[in-house]
Amino acid sequence: MYTKKIYVSGGSFHELQAVYEELPGIVDVRAGYINPVNDNVSYETVCDGTIKAVMGICLEYNPKKIDVSSLLDILFSVADPYSKAQQGPLIGPMYACGIFYSSMEDIPQIQLHLNFMANRGTPPAVDGSTLTVNDPVGDQKQRRQLHVQTEPLACFVEAEEVHQDFLKKNPNTDTYIDIKKFKECIRI
Repeated sequence: MYTKKIYVSGGSFHELQAVYEELPGIVDVRAGYINPVNDNVSYETVCDGTIKAVMGICLEYNPKKIDVSSLLDILFSVADPYSKAQQGPLIGPMYACGIFYSSMEDIPQIQLHLNFMANRGTPPAVDGSTLTVNDPVGDQKQRRQLHVQTEPLACFVEAEEVHQDFLKKNPNTDTYIDIKKFKECIRI
């Protein structure tokens, strides 16, 4: 089977792994450290700032069943691309939202997706009776500032085994993302 890989970040890699792991078309999800400045990276060295790296996941997927755009839709449904180095209560550069590609053919899809996100403008107030439609914003002052790292993957170091499938091993862990509700919404 032909598979591809893309690397994403946005908050806790434990939660991101749980979000993606059962989706149709996903072959494997591994938690790890994206683009560390040193191969001797660990959870502790990233959390205390000794080694600069982003906590994220490696998504191995079947492109015949799920595409990059769908993977990014899922990422941005659980991670805030408009927050700089913060996802809910998690604060710091290691929790930054990011897309790290290993294939140049993914760049046009990523750029198109991010351009769409940036041009959404200030979100209007929405109540239960209205429909919000994307209205591209030509005025640069009204464009929303995206804080999504988008760069080629330089290195991915898998996290320690204790961090792989962490929420399966520790189901009572409090999470920022309501994973159960998320999976109910997408009917997994």
